[in-house]
Amino acid sequence: MGSGDPRLRLTLHRPGGTPRIMRGMPLHFIRIALVLGLLQAIGPFAIDMYLPALPSIGASLGASASAVQASLMAFFISLGLGQMVYGPASDMLGRKKPLYFGLAVFAVGSVGCALAPDIQTLVAWRFVQGLGACAGMVVPRAVVRDLHTGAEAARLMALLTLVFSVSPILAPLFGSFLIEWSGWRAVFWTVTIAAALAGVLLATSLPETRPAEQRLGSTVRSAVAAYWLLLRDGHFMGLVLIGGFGISAFFAYLANSSFVLIDHYGLSTRQYSYAFAANAISFIGMSQFTGPMIGRFGMLPLLKGGVAGFAAAMLAALALNLAGFDGMWPMLALLFIGYGCLGLVMPSSAVLALDEHGEIAGTASALMGTLQFMTGAAVMAVVGTFVDGTARPMLAGVAGSALLTLVITLWTLRGGAGKSVGAHA
Repeated sequence: MGSGDPRLRLTLHRPGGTPRIMRGMPLHFIRIALVLGLLQAIGPFAIDMYLPALPSIGASLGASASAVQASLMAFFISLGLGQMVYGPASDMLGRKKPLYFGLAVFAVGSVGCALAPDIQTLVAWRFVQGLGACAGMVVPRAVVRDLHTGAEAARLMALLTLVFSVSPILAPLFGSFLIEWSGWRAVFWTVTIAAALAGVLLATSLPETRPAEQRLGSTVRSAVAAYWLLLRDGHFMGLVLIGGFGISAFFAYLANSSFVLIDHYGLSTRQYSYAFAANAISFIGMSQFTGPMIGRFGMLPLLKGGVAGFAAAMLAALALNLAGFDGMWPMLALLFIGYGCLGLVMPSSAVLALDEHGEIAGTASALMGTLQFMTGAAVMAVVGTFVDGTARPMLAGVAGSALLTLVITLWTLRGGAGKSVGAHA
């Protein structure tokens, strides 16, 4: 279905060669955000429902904490690597076909995880599951760029984040109920059903946003050339790494928080799900201010301010722990503030990174996702080598990632760097 689909009420805005949703159609705007957010949430749903189960999986399969964390890391590695394929494929084949294929692979991997007899098999099937889930991570960002640029894209990205972020709020709580009711394997049967429902939603509610005439110049050779172009674009790479180390701070928390809060601080799986959801609510809530705050302050000042607040809160949390204060509530409060600031950073950095690469949005989105997830997996691996049952390794990983985010932001956006794209946005 092309860009003239009357259900979406698209108009052709030809200076950039990409369609836009008419500004007077907020319901269509919300509908697209809902569909894209739900498709993008499939992968994170498989992570967040899984988190409360990590200690029980270790007990059930006779695996150590590091071995169980390897199943999470395998998911993230494949989630990152697979995007390098799905992004160019979405430029060449359209946005919907790669999404269908990814959902099918994800469903097969989920069934394999549900039937896994040992930790090694679980790790292998988690890798397959991630190869499917990454389609939902990369293609929706390209669809946003198909439809909008600048502040409008930031508003749509923030609204998409709102839908997408339902996962870290509800999934751990839902997962804890499932685990208590029928064990950790029920988590994987549930996400298999979710993938099937997402396929129905994709077929009925999302038109094709990259029509055939825009795919003519997209080939494997052009994808390789596009990757080379993007890798040499210092501004693009800087913005990608801002988001990469920002999300790495969340990955470090994600991989270790269940062991820290359940085993070290003694929370139940349900109490842990509440604590985890609080940070997600902070992230979501602040991300929804992105659009209005861009209009008031501009995108670049908002990005810089968000990074500064993020780094300050996370470094303070580590400093308290190093000073010998191991209280749970001050730590959770500072994490709440830090992840709220990160909610301003992620949509803004993604929009700025893609803003000048509309013709290769799928490829640019893929490279962004791959580098960010591989950065997150590397941070998780480093933190995992220092796990000692306390909160300190986790906080060191979170604070170190936040500090690197700050340094890269100051370097990438120094002086006049990025002023033209920021003014356009």
